[in-house]
Amino acid sequence: MLKLKIQLRENLFISQLTNSSMPKKRVKTNGEMIRGKNRCNPSGCGASFYGVGFIGALVYYLSTASGFWAGVLGILKSIVWPAFLVFNLLKFIGA
Repeated sequence: MLKLKIQLRENLFISQLTNSSMPKKRVKTNGEMIRGKNRCNPSGCGASFYGVGFIGALVYYLSTASGFWAGVLGILKSIVWPAFLVFNLLKFIGA
């Protein structure tokens, strides 16, 4: 039992030292599986969707800006683009 615990700790330590782009091994503890560190959190993978949308909105708003302050406003709009999306969607469906 002690050797198994030592082996598990060594495996966890080695997996933490390896490159983060490599797939993580699943380790069994107390009869259940632990997710690797390269998985999404329990709330979902929405951060990647928001990040890609932020970059797209930033490129769009900055490319259509006619001056400095319009560019600053474009940066602020790109941060809150989901609010514009939900507002226009609700307006479209007539809610």
